[in-house]
Amino acid sequence: MKAIDAERAHDGCKANGTGSSRAGAASKQGVVRNLEDRPGSKTIAPANLLKDVIMQRVSLHIATFGALSALLLGLATPAAAARIVSGSSGGLTWQAESRIIGQTPTSDVLAPSNTTGGGNSIYFPTANKAGTVALIMTYADSSRFICSGSVVGGGGSIATAAHCVSGGGGAAAQGLVNTTAYFFGGDPNVRTFQSGGVEIGVSDYFVHPDYTGEVIDQNDIAILRLADLAPSWATSYDLHTTNDLTGHDFNVAGYGTRSTVGGAEGTTTPFGARTGYLREGDNTYDYAWGDSRFQGFFTDRDSNGENFFGTADVEFSFISDFDNGLRAQDASRRIANAIGLGALGNTFFDDTGLGAREVGIAGGDSGGPGFIDGKLASINSYGLTFGASFGDFGGGLNAGWGEFSGYVPIFIHTDFINASIGAPMAVPEPATWAMMIIGFGAVGSMIRRRRAVVA
Repeated sequence: MKAIDAERAHDGCKANGTGSSRAGAASKQGVVRNLEDRPGSKTIAPANLLKDVIMQRVSLHIATFGALSALLLGLATPAAAARIVSGSSGGLTWQAESRIIGQTPTSDVLAPSNTTGGGNSIYFPTANKAGTVALIMTYADSSRFICSGSVVGGGGSIATAAHCVSGGGGAAAQGLVNTTAYFFGGDPNVRTFQSGGVEIGVSDYFVHPDYTGEVIDQNDIAILRLADLAPSWATSYDLHTTNDLTGHDFNVAGYGTRSTVGGAEGTTTPFGARTGYLREGDNTYDYAWGDSRFQGFFTDRDSNGENFFGTADVEFSFISDFDNGLRAQDASRRIANAIGLGALGNTFFDDTGLGAREVGIAGGDSGGPGFIDGKLASINSYGLTFGASFGDFGGGLNAGWGEFSGYVPIFIHTDFINASIGAPMAVPEPATWAMMIIGFGAVGSMIRRRRAVVA
């Protein structure tokens, strides 16, 4: 969401991604760090055209914005540091991180003293958000992270960002003990995971097999099987399967870091407020990195198998920029102009925004939904900046004006989603039935205890 300040499931809409350690080509240089994944790094040679590019994975990646999100949540600081990736390639310098910030405030009071969400009511969730959930991941070291997700599959599953629950390799993250989905109770000023409402545990994780753990990765998607069906009033979203998102306006939501100012400051200290309050806004999918008009600039691979951003597939990684009505912050236009193929931006991407409802995603928004006509069209994945020279209003990666939010499109993953939703559930061995029956009687007290711990 352009005007959103949520972070990757480890806390944000602009989610952080995980990094992998590997030797890079002499012509590339960079560092990757993700809040929900274990820190990693890669080397890329500096270039001199795009400066201070910062990409943050939408937290709607809880893991990516984990450290920040955890602090804002009042939870333990995550063992995994925030994952940030920076580098230079093709004459452009960038920085990215896995993590809904609005034009105006999306919260009133700074953390940790605020007990109500507040902010401009134009970003309060609308009726179709009953299926947008907050996800809290708990690790063996007691660290906890927040992400966002969406109910799919008739109420039995949650779609979210893979980086919220995995470091790559098609499996859940090591040390991940449990994940709980908290359902929005209807009051935008109550933190959903502290509302005393419906909460359901996750029983199984289906991580896309091609997800690498890198911050920018079009396969940053996971399906979480719920231990019980979502409540009947929680919307189960249909999938938007049109084969291109370019130029489509969309609605985005998440539980990530809020801002007490808006796009002018984003989540810069001390303006970043608490996570856990559901907010929404609008934006436009400007383009994917594999747009044919870019002639492979971002997607062609070098002799080391690396594209502009790393080794992950990014052809269908879509972005929106956070506009404020001024051409100076029209980052998608300015970047398209800068890649050496003429004034592509001025010709095709000259757009200064949707007005007051335009948002960007922040840490904790990771994994949250993007909707077209009420159908799930994308998953919040990361945040990205190319610096002040290319429209970043505040400079640095803070979910403010002039930064990019990155998304995973649903249309390339419908087979994976449908297969995961329909995957058979594990059948317990006969010897475990007695324990399960006994366990059912303890569910109520366990839920009460967990709620107290989170509080």
